Amino acid sequence: MKASDLFIKALEAEGCQYIFGIPGEENLDLLESLRTSSIKLILTRHEQGAGFMAATYGRLTGKTGVCLATLGPGATNFVTCAAYAQLGAMPMMMITGQKPVKLSKQGHFQIVDIVAMMQPLTKYTKQIVSADNIPARVREAYRRAEEERPGAVHLELPEDIAHEQTDSIVIPASFHRRPIADDKAIQKAAEAIRNAKRPILMVGAGANRKTSSKMLRAFIEHTGIPFFTTQMGKGVVDEMHPLWLGNAALSDGDFVHRAIEHADCIINVGHDVIEKPPFFMRKGLRTVIHINYIGAEVDTVYFPQIEVTGDVANAVWRLGEAISPQPHWDFSYFDTVRTHLLEHLSRNADDDRFPIHPVRMVKVMREEMADDGMVCLDNGMYKIWFARNYRCRQPNTMLLDNALATMGAGLPSGMAAKMVHPDRKVVAVSGDGGFMMNSQELETAVRLNLNITQIVLRDNAYGMIKWKQANMNFPNFGMDMGNPDFVKYAESYGARGWRPNSVEEFRSMLKHSLETPGVDLIELAIDYSDNDRVLNNEIKQLSAKL
Repeated sequence: MKASDLFIKALEAEGCQYIFGIPGEENLDLLESLRTSSIKLILTRHEQGAGFMAATYGRLTGKTGVCLATLGPGATNFVTCAAYAQLGAMPMMMITGQKPVKLSKQGHFQIVDIVAMMQPLTKYTKQIVSADNIPARVREAYRRAEEERPGAVHLELPEDIAHEQTDSIVIPASFHRRPIADDKAIQKAAEAIRNAKRPILMVGAGANRKTSSKMLRAFIEHTGIPFFTTQMGKGVVDEMHPLWLGNAALSDGDFVHRAIEHADCIINVGHDVIEKPPFFMRKGLRTVIHINYIGAEVDTVYFPQIEVTGDVANAVWRLGEAISPQPHWDFSYFDTVRTHLLEHLSRNADDDRFPIHPVRMVKVMREEMADDGMVCLDNGMYKIWFARNYRCRQPNTMLLDNALATMGAGLPSGMAAKMVHPDRKVVAVSGDGGFMMNSQELETAVRLNLNITQIVLRDNAYGMIKWKQANMNFPNFGMDMGNPDFVKYAESYGARGWRPNSVEEFRSMLKHSLETPGVDLIELAIDYSDNDRVLNNEIKQLSAKL
């Protein structure tokens, strides 16, 4: 068969449902093979949108999301997506085209060494130089993308190779199971937890798997040990649980950091140093137990004394079997922290000012979203408020990126979330700066008939950096900008546009958009004037008293 047909059959054998992307002339054989396959092509308006969608598909399913681009400028547009998936541990495959490698007809026109470019950004990158190698290359790329730690892979298929004939056949996926932790490591960790006086549990992104979530809930219920989460660990355990101590939304100084400083043993489940450190280790103050699929990468802020390496769900279950609540454990200080945290989170929750206060916005959204509803965040000032104040009830109901922390991913990730979970309510939230980086994907959402709501928080500035600029006592410079009429902008793509002028109008428009099929955009003016007072002065003053 033709090599491009074999390539598509290899993807089908891996269970590929979608290919997100923008083809070019170097992909035409592959495109023709795709036309008659079971795989659906999702044509996007920018390669970055395709990459973010593929990565999110991988994040939510655990299966490799696939995206496609041509050579040169199409392939270089995947760079941010590769870093997004690699740092965020999302299984994703990028397929790019290339000029003929056996006989050059156009010199070096549009030719960039994409394999070399992808080398530091991926787990695996190869140029396919023979049609006979396709089955092995695709199988190995999928294996690498999905094995722990998941991440990005890349295959380059030159147009002359795609046109070749081959007798090779697809290599089926092999059966495999994750290895489990050593018994002695479990015993050592259990002993440290039993001997501690104030143990605390931290839940990170690596624990965001269905079985891990179940085992963690059982562990918490059995031991009574309080827990907190990283930003990418939100929802792994129900945050309405009475032992929840908050989210590490700020780098330091928040209420949860007082609890961390008071703990003498931190059970760190599913975290690594790629996500912003939720705490800073200091020698001799506490024992840190690292529980993850892979060993700890030692850093100046993270050097755990005990490592439990292997399947996370299995390790948590076995730890629970080896531990019973200890009479010398003292969680009274953690109870006090939680009381103060919840009181503080409720401040401004009923503030009716407009432009809307961030806490009020988060409260309205929490009240209008179902427990399994999905909020997909871009990157900006609002991410801190959502991480602190939006209490997730289920895993993967808040998708945010705290690894690469790139702007522009909110809308594409929301679209992919809706495709994976068509029966759930999905809302993408972006700042005006981040939204405009991939706003053209509104057309893609309309064309795909997705039922999705995009909220654009308008403050006419790059608000996060403006806040940090002020915190560092720099004058306001280079952060303010203008914006289009977002309502008319949405309507030009065939979506519905809304612009509330009060909190109650926002609530009613959000409710209507969630209940009505189609693509909606809500342009919401937001007031960040309380950032410094609440997130700097007030929190530090109050938590310092604990």
